Amino acid sequence: MATIRSSQRQVHAPICVALGKRIKQCRHEANKSQETLAFDAHVDRTYISAIERGVANPSIETLADICYALNLTLVELLAPLADVPLAPTGARRANVARPPEIKRQRLR
Repeated sequence: MATIRSSQRQVHAPICVALGKRIKQCRHEANKSQETLAFDAHVDRTYISAIERGVANPSIETLADICYALNLTLVELLAPLADVPLAPTGARRANVARPPEIKRQRLR
């Protein structure tokens, strides 16, 4: 989930919010309900709702399915988002994994 928790209020990543608004706009232009879009895109209606609210961060495959259901290309969907800030928001977890230590052996 692409959210930042700040004192009990969740702030969603700007790119997710902008994408959700754009999908909602395209859905309205196509005269489809969330339920119809969800059925056509093979996802749950609540997932469409979460995407439109900027809560969910859909995969590129899901976006392709949504575009197909709305008779759009990915370029047509994403082009209006070109001015949305892409700087990291801190919403993603930091990668704390470390590579295993390599034990050096003495050469004889």
